[in-house]
Amino acid sequence: MTDSAIPTHSAETKKETGKPVLDIAQIQAILPHRYPFLLIDRVIEIERKKRIVAIKNVTANEPFFQGHFPGYPIVPGVLMVEAMAQAGGALLLTEVPDRDHKLMVFTGIERAKFRRPIVPGDQVRIEVEVIIWRTSAVKLRGMAYVDGKLACEAVISCALVNR
Repeated sequence: MTDSAIPTHSAETKKETGKPVLDIAQIQAILPHRYPFLLIDRVIEIERKKRIVAIKNVTANEPFFQGHFPGYPIVPGVLMVEAMAQAGGALLLTEVPDRDHKLMVFTGIERAKFRRPIVPGDQVRIEVEVIIWRTSAVKLRGMAYVDGKLACEAVISCALVNR
């Protein structure tokens, strides 16, 4: 990964300019996920080892909408939890020097709640906070908002493993 993929500006500076802290190319330099399973489009705020805010723009041509549900497309809740984990991975993997040889995998999902459907046209704001940070494992609290309203939340545990 290049140095340009590591955020160097404060979240306040990025909010003022409107530019992402991490664009899609920088996210792809950090995360191993690719289309159709890369579920965050950009990062707009980051505070090292503490929190991250990512954006997912939901479009009508997402592949899962073909079957979930025809005539009433809803983002599967499990994919929103995955998007939270990916945002957390974008935050945490920047701190792992040999991340090209590691994967961050789920070890637990707790207190997942789905409060409103997420549908095509929605812009999802994914906020993830670190609860516990250890060298090989983390616990995160994720919240997904649409139009300022909480749509989904969960506590996620992940472990860092060798590829």
